[in-house]
Amino acid sequence: MSGGFSDSERERIREQLVAEGRGLFSRYGLSKTTIAELTDPVGIAPSTFYQFFDSKEALYLEILDREGEELLPRMLAPFEEHDDPEDAIVGFLTGLMDEIETNPLLRQLVMDTDELDRLREHHTEAELHEDREQSLAYFLPYVEAWYAAGEVEGPSPVVVANAIRSVSFLTLHQEDIGQDRYRETRDLVIRAVAKGLTA
Repeated sequence: MSGGFSDSERERIREQLVAEGRGLFSRYGLSKTTIAELTDPVGIAPSTFYQFFDSKEALYLEILDREGEELLPRMLAPFEEHDDPEDAIVGFLTGLMDEIETNPLLRQLVMDTDELDRLREHHTEAELHEDREQSLAYFLPYVEAWYAAGEVEGPSPVVVANAIRSVSFLTLHQEDIGQDRYRETRDLVIRAVAKGLTA
């Protein structure tokens, strides 16, 4: 037993903090959510929070990890469903950007650069590099297979994979493009990149 809690109580409280955190971070973001707002609904004191997570950022990262595990099969499905690389790239980017635009937690994170900066402060440069490499590693094998078969073009499979992933940054510029034109612009860019990368 640690901190007066049984193992089952610790697990229950940890899961409740994750659930509360997901809701609050989705609505208000990391910086505007207080420890008390996380702990009050769970029935523990704010100081007790630190028996479960080192910081709000650590809780946020835990939630993002879980979110990623849940989303990953859905995001990668187009690579398994489509034999044609162009169709697979279009499907992947459309699904990825739909998720960023409609998932409140991801949207809050992507649209608020302060949130990203706070999370980056909790990583070393080596960890940030590893995270970037890992995000590519999920779909890089598909790109490598297409590259080896001469179905996609570019300096290397890694550069092609980075080019695909970079399209998702367009979501940061919805207001610059204008909400009335954004969706059509986004879909055109997705199709253009997919077509341009495939032989």
